[in-house]
Amino acid sequence: MQDYGGLFFSLCLGLGLSASSGFRIFVPMLVAAIAAKVGVIPLAENMAWMGSWTAIIILGTATLGEIVAYYFPWFDHILDVIASPSALIAGTVLTASVLTGMDPAWQWGLGLIVGGGSAGLTQASTVTLRAGSTATTGGIGNPLVATFEHFAAIIGSVLSVWLTYIAVFLFGIFFLVIVYFILRRKKGATPGA
Repeated sequence: MQDYGGLFFSLCLGLGLSASSGFRIFVPMLVAAIAAKVGVIPLAENMAWMGSWTAIIILGTATLGEIVAYYFPWFDHILDVIASPSALIAGTVLTASVLTGMDPAWQWGLGLIVGGGSAGLTQASTVTLRAGSTATTGGIGNPLVATFEHFAAIIGSVLSVWLTYIAVFLFGIFFLVIVYFILRRKKGATPGA
């Protein structure tokens, strides 16, 4: 029998980590790997590799490379093109990795819906923000956007692991703001509105 209190917590943890992966792909994966290694979060049996030293070293290297790469003008756009589908995959993996004691079909289905969905929404908002920065500043403002995204990924990931429900609440507000601006933009684009 499934422990629904545990399932709810795992889904919230997965949502927070996945939403953070929409800002930076590897930061939340690294935070989750470290948290699993020190025993703060449990991992599903089929995802135990994520809490290994090998995974931590690989994810640490990838995190450093990703953070540095976003400071190179115009390269950040190429990274966004790659990051969009990668964030969906990372979000799915992150959520699936914390859904313990579950049939794999449910584990990966919920991982895709909750994790992929939250990562995709966050990633779409960052791509829009960076495109706006590029259009208005010619790319000069993009390092400031990148710095915001780095901190959002780090803070979101750490909060998701240690203050899970607070992180989910904050991401909920973030998502509502995004939806509000999307609806407002659509209403403004409607002829005769």
